[in-house]
Amino acid sequence: MARLGLAVCAASFHLCLLLASTSLLRRAPTEADTANHARRTAYHFQPAKNWQNGPMYHNGMYHLFYQYNPHSALWDIGNLSWGHSVSGDLLNWAALDTALDPTSPFDANGCWSGSATILPGGLPAILYTGIDASKKQVQNVAFAKNPSDPLLREWEKPAYNPVIALPADVPGDKFRDPSTAWLGRDGLWRIAVSAEVDGVASTLVYRSKDFVRWERNAAPLHASRAAGMVECPDLFPVAERGEDGLDTSANGADGVRHVLKLSVMDTLQDYYMVGTYDDAADAFSPAEPERGDDCRSWRRLDYGHVYASKSFFDARKNRRVLWAWANESDSQADDVARGWSGVQTFPRKMWLSKDGKQLLQWPIEEIETLRRKRAGLRRGTRLGAGAVQEIVGVASSQADVEVVFKIPSLEEAEKVDDPNRLLDPQKLCGEKGAAVRGGVGPFGLLVMASGDLHEHTAVLFRVFRHHDKYKLLMCTDLTKSSTRAGVYKPAYGGFVDMDIDDHKTISLRTLIDHSVVESFGGGGRVCITARVYPEHVATSSSHLYVFNNGSDAVKVAKLEAWELATATVNVVVGDHHGLVAPALELEPTRTTQ
Repeated sequence: MARLGLAVCAASFHLCLLLASTSLLRRAPTEADTANHARRTAYHFQPAKNWQNGPMYHNGMYHLFYQYNPHSALWDIGNLSWGHSVSGDLLNWAALDTALDPTSPFDANGCWSGSATILPGGLPAILYTGIDASKKQVQNVAFAKNPSDPLLREWEKPAYNPVIALPADVPGDKFRDPSTAWLGRDGLWRIAVSAEVDGVASTLVYRSKDFVRWERNAAPLHASRAAGMVECPDLFPVAERGEDGLDTSANGADGVRHVLKLSVMDTLQDYYMVGTYDDAADAFSPAEPERGDDCRSWRRLDYGHVYASKSFFDARKNRRVLWAWANESDSQADDVARGWSGVQTFPRKMWLSKDGKQLLQWPIEEIETLRRKRAGLRRGTRLGAGAVQEIVGVASSQADVEVVFKIPSLEEAEKVDDPNRLLDPQKLCGEKGAAVRGGVGPFGLLVMASGDLHEHTAVLFRVFRHHDKYKLLMCTDLTKSSTRAGVYKPAYGGFVDMDIDDHKTISLRTLIDHSVVESFGGGGRVCITARVYPEHVATSSSHLYVFNNGSDAVKVAKLEAWELATATVNVVVGDHHGLVAPALELEPTRTTQ
């Protein structure tokens, strides 16, 4: 699976690309493929063609390296390379030639996942998993051939690779995903690598003085037999107070916590734990030990359709930003017909909640530069039982919607006698979808909806009561998202960790981008990403509604819907004789890791 790594480097320049070869920019799909074109995203990162599953590297100049299949829209056709795109604003991206290709014995069967770091002196270095000639997973290093080139277009893979060979106690197909490197207070570099050691899923730590010779720490950072193989480890610091991000090498001093994120193959979900990290022993201590070693009981980064996430520290805006892979959920035949597969979630800023146990996530502020037309509802609009009200005036297949609901009373909240029903929010969302009448809820948005509502995706809230405690459930219900057969249409869900009895209001923000719907509930406490494939988009426009299917009325304290412009994402601009990429305004940043 693909991952992204991070580093940020120092430079000061303004760059406008003028390219004259189709080998440098990928061409967009033709307009003849009407339905597939309608489902292609407008402001989410994806290559113009073929298969990819995530950004692999990001620095202060906004380079994006990602796992890319130049041969096919399918993962298993041909060997994987590293794609390379550049941006000045995290919105508009210009594609360059591939950065790494499987051309050496140590990566002959594919350049898989990895990360990148800027070494002292400003030399960018990539650590990545290669599938060698024997089809074993090994860890390799590559260096920028010309560090002064702002585009970092050429990379060298030393002949002494691999720098970390397959350990004797690890199977050949279960040793991968080197993380972004960080410096300990002893001056040694460290990385985390996923492995299965003697049948135990482990996150190993390796140390190095020179980024070439690596030694494995005796004890893993995390190990558990329960969850099976885990991937894409990410260890990063967060401030205990405030929303500012921290450099990846920030140590565990006062006011600093660390987050350990793991991706679980068994569930294809990403889980995290907040805790403390001791760089002397390379040990991680969880803030919620009662959740156990099985990371499937940890908190979820996203309760929807994402995997293989990776964060980076953005020194330009002093924030930590998260990317994740949202693959397709229809068929492989559809992938081939479209000619592309997989997108990235929109970049999210992350910071620690006041209780020190949970990450909050929010779309980065740059998205607001895409806002064009605005529509809304009068403040205090009442939604009675069964209300469905359309929001008109914006193209709702490409929109940013912010809404705040006010709950006048919780008296009619549905009672739950069996607490076990509250253990699986996704199952509960499947049982209590948008069409099922409730007490307080379901209420929320209907997005990517046909005019007759035969197709729609519902993003909703519902309140339950167990004894004297209220639980706020957030769902994205895809059961009516498409009339097509062969499309995965589950209901996703998570409980919003807030006291709804005290607040009586709940916020929702939803980004709609054709086949991607990303929703943020309770100020980013719960995030749900979904892939949707409505059939009506081939012949008609989509609609946006606010609704309430609860017996109790709710009020809309605020609703703003913004139509979003189309970003330029890895597509050809102009004809093939003179291709012009968008201007990339790259701001000066300080050197940091």
